[in-house]
Amino acid sequence: MKSSIIESIKALPPLSKTIIDINRVYADEESGVGDLAKVIAGDPMIVANLLKNANSPLYGFGREIRNVAQAVSLFGMSMTRSIALGNSVRNLLNVDMQPYGITSEKFAEVSSMQATLVRKWYSKIDKQKADKLYLAAFLQETGKILIASDVIQEDEDVSFQSEAEHSNNLAQVEKAYVDVTSAEVTAEVFEHWGFSKEFVKMIQYADNPSAAPDEIKEYATALNIVKTLLPINNPFSEQAINFGLRRANDVGYDENLLQETIDDMLEAMKDS
Repeated sequence: MKSSIIESIKALPPLSKTIIDINRVYADEESGVGDLAKVIAGDPMIVANLLKNANSPLYGFGREIRNVAQAVSLFGMSMTRSIALGNSVRNLLNVDMQPYGITSEKFAEVSSMQATLVRKWYSKIDKQKADKLYLAAFLQETGKILIASDVIQEDEDVSFQSEAEHSNNLAQVEKAYVDVTSAEVTAEVFEHWGFSKEFVKMIQYADNPSAAPDEIKEYATALNIVKTLLPINNPFSEQAINFGLRRANDVGYDENLLQETIDDMLEAMKDS
């Protein structure tokens, strides 16, 4: 990994007190959605982002969500925590995704789509695993923020963007410019912030799941399939869907089940 990226990770500020409190409440088996809502209510940025997500057609709640308690109750503790974390991480890292040819808003949208896809898909396979994968999918592209920053600092943003915009293998482009993929950078970021080893390794191997330890392989493979279907430069393109379905089929997933989930999401997006 480039020394400049390593130094950027070491220099990252700690997670906010609100996020620490959210993680504490989430880990407490005696806490409920009301306790989580109270913690979130004190952070206007997280509140605004949570309500924005709650009223997105991706989640299909079918009515306007106007307050934190409603949103937390509908999302549940796991999804609420994931959305709050995603928002806070992007704010901490000062997102500029220009080298990837997208806006920070588009980056946030695709991250949310990846998380939604894995939740909808894996809830039909294993709900407990779906909860773990949701947070990982929501945050797995975080490393791209640091890679984009490094590319800009090296004045390579124009050439990087020209390659990244139409690439069907962003990890390969990243490796060529910064000697590391965003999955590896993301893993280092969340290790720096003290996340569990399981969570870190799930993301670390998402660009190369065949190399993952056996206990992590299924999670890394699912994350890889999701980012194949929804690359930030061309989410749900015909080519991306074909690649993703083929990859899922190759490793033994029910291709029809995944296709149904994709179709449901595309229908919801069309109706928005």
